Amino acid sequence: MSGSSGEQAPAYRSILSISDEAARVQALNEHLSTRSYVRGYSLSQADVDAFRQLSAPPADTRLFHVARWFRHIEAILGGPCARGEPCGRQASKSRRGQPQWSPPAGSPPCKLRLYNSLTRNKDVFIPQHGKKVTWYCCGPTVYDASHMGHARSYISFDILRRVLRDYFGYDVFYCMNITDVDDKIIKRARQNYLFEEYREKQPRAAQLLEDVHTAQKLFSVKLQETTDPDKKHMLERIQHTVQLAAEPLERAVQNDLPAEVADSCAEVLLEEAKDLLSDWLDSTLGSEVTDNSIFSKLPKFWEEEFHKDMEALNVLPPDVLTRVSEYVPEIVNFVQKIVDNGYGYASNGSVYFDTVKFASSERHSYGKLVPEAVGDQKALQEGEGDLSISADRLSEKRSPNDFALWKASKPGEPSWPCPWGKGRPGWHIECSAMAGTLLGASMDIHGGGFDLRFPHHDNELAQSEAYFENDCWVRYFLHTGHLTIAGCKMSKSLKNFITIKDALKKHSARQLRLAFLMHSWKDTLDYSSNTMESALQYEKFMNEFFLNVKDLLRAPVDISGRFEKWEDEESELNKSFYDKKAAVHEALCDNVDTRTVLEEMRALVSQCNLYMATRKAARRRPNRALLESIALYLTRMLKIFGAIEEESSLGFPVRGPGTSPDLESTVMPYLQVLSEFREGVRKIAREQKVPEVLQLSDALRDDILPELGVRLEDHEGLPTVVKLGDREALLREREEKRRVEEEKRKKKEEASRIKQEQEAAKLAKMKIPPSEMFLSESDKYSKFDENGLPTHDVDGKELSKGQAKKVKKLYEAQEKRHKEYLQMVQNGSLK
Repeated sequence: MSGSSGEQAPAYRSILSISDEAARVQALNEHLSTRSYVRGYSLSQADVDAFRQLSAPPADTRLFHVARWFRHIEAILGGPCARGEPCGRQASKSRRGQPQWSPPAGSPPCKLRLYNSLTRNKDVFIPQHGKKVTWYCCGPTVYDASHMGHARSYISFDILRRVLRDYFGYDVFYCMNITDVDDKIIKRARQNYLFEEYREKQPRAAQLLEDVHTAQKLFSVKLQETTDPDKKHMLERIQHTVQLAAEPLERAVQNDLPAEVADSCAEVLLEEAKDLLSDWLDSTLGSEVTDNSIFSKLPKFWEEEFHKDMEALNVLPPDVLTRVSEYVPEIVNFVQKIVDNGYGYASNGSVYFDTVKFASSERHSYGKLVPEAVGDQKALQEGEGDLSISADRLSEKRSPNDFALWKASKPGEPSWPCPWGKGRPGWHIECSAMAGTLLGASMDIHGGGFDLRFPHHDNELAQSEAYFENDCWVRYFLHTGHLTIAGCKMSKSLKNFITIKDALKKHSARQLRLAFLMHSWKDTLDYSSNTMESALQYEKFMNEFFLNVKDLLRAPVDISGRFEKWEDEESELNKSFYDKKAAVHEALCDNVDTRTVLEEMRALVSQCNLYMATRKAARRRPNRALLESIALYLTRMLKIFGAIEEESSLGFPVRGPGTSPDLESTVMPYLQVLSEFREGVRKIAREQKVPEVLQLSDALRDDILPELGVRLEDHEGLPTVVKLGDREALLREREEKRRVEEEKRKKKEEASRIKQEQEAAKLAKMKIPPSEMFLSESDKYSKFDENGLPTHDVDGKELSKGQAKKVKKLYEAQEKRHKEYLQMVQNGSLK
């Protein structure tokens, strides 16, 4: 607006001094014509005073400047001001103002809590640096095939990692190690090498028997020293198997049987006695193995197999993978600093951690995870390794609870140069050095199996906090539960394990993952037929829902037809949908409780199925937009859990051997056309009464298409539903359906046969005249009257009144039956 409020005041005073109202308004209009009108202009008191004496805008259209400003001021002030009344926003009585706004009370946000082994409680998860999460996971010791115990840990951590990343939105930096230097690896590598050398020499039958007998003596000592009942049972089983395998070869040698017979028996014995011979060979020749490549070849092979297994299980690869053999310099430096800080000491070329010195420090504590296990020598020695618990090694320690940071290498072991002489890393120090190098003085999460808590993880904590001189190397320690096989403990050392490859031959990666999702990640999981059957049924239940929704979405509809009016059923289902989503969120916040999540998802699908069935019964199509939203949500959750491997927009992807992930969208239009054509043909066949065509149509549905992974579902009065699924699953369904139908047929035939036999027996009984019915019962009666009624029992004693009454009653009943029979004969109703 041109001119300030101060500049306008004199002009207004001059105008207001005019006594004639018409002249005053005319002057005001002329004055206002020289000013610019700006919407939103902030009024001055001079502007307000100029219009105070006007009660309404002028009617003369030539005075439009005054009329415009009057309306402008009136809108701002809420109405005209009476003469002499102060004007302004606060003074206007008729003005409407906005009421005071209050934010909703809301509800407190659900916070993620994780079961922390450091507190044995569910603690609120608070990363140290905003949304970034640093996570270290103990990887496998690679000396044998990966088994379902490994799957238990790595699938569970994969689920947790995906949930933190894809559901809660954390930026997870995930590190994992490969232990490729370890007592188990060294011993297994030497044994394999020595056994293969022994086999290549092809020992004569007599020599092999002698060596096996020598090995059995050493094995017997080992068996006698074993106190663990499970391990003892395993060793006894091996011993018995070897004895049984040796007997045929002994007979072949004693009886001087042909060489090919002896060679065949020897091959069997070699295979069965492999463990026993390997132990013996290692005890006698192990120290002579000096080629370091022997110790790297074994872990390299099994690491490769481990990665293949993880990929097959759809476990995400770590962001960083560390190998002990590649971090030896960092490990040496780590050990040196622990010694420099006063918590380690060298002894006879090895370096040990001083647990007494560490525990006595005010700022440190030893045994944070399992304090009650401190001093458990059996557990401590298992942690040190089979090659490191000899009497001379144990005597090097200041305290029995001390553990090796660095081990002086003995003959037959790999070694690296260091300040204390040639040696190799201890087991516990490996993770500390590698994790410390990558994640620093404090990480958010450390994970591992339940059995690693003590001594491995407690020793990791101690040596790492001794290195960094802190008390918070790990903020949250997560431990996955044990895995049992049909209720029995699983252990690689007990040779009681199922490899991942073998498990995947029986069940898919998704089915195994669903089985794990149906149990808490921190509790024991029993891998059994019942567990897997539950997973299979859950997968089938969810897949049927997805297939039904896909069929609904394929039905042609115009754009506006996609949005239908919601009735009470849709509102109720939508409310349930949001309730279930809230319940899922609460369950995930509660220590990532996937078991509850899957149950909530199952309940939601059950409600959807009921809704669809109700609509189907009423011949009304369900609301596609609502069901699509629910199906997409369920798909997203299953993707987050890793249960949907490929990129699938909705539901489980359909893939055959060597097919592309887009198989469904490629073939479904053709299947839809086929289904519609078949439906048209069936209609004509019914009208024209051509049963052969209907039979061919049924054969297409029941026999031909399932072989291609296609299922057709015919519904009376509704379009045929087309479902593309897994071929093997459909064939199993077909066989099960045929088996059930065959059982029904057999039961029906059996029932018919029994009925016929009963009718034949009844008819045969009806044929007998009442006068003859008792004559054949000579084992009961000896005399009869003229009507054939018994009078005396088998001993010649006259029947009592009660007995006579009973037989008379039976006689009369037979008399009635026989008359019915004679009537049937007379009528010709008998076939």
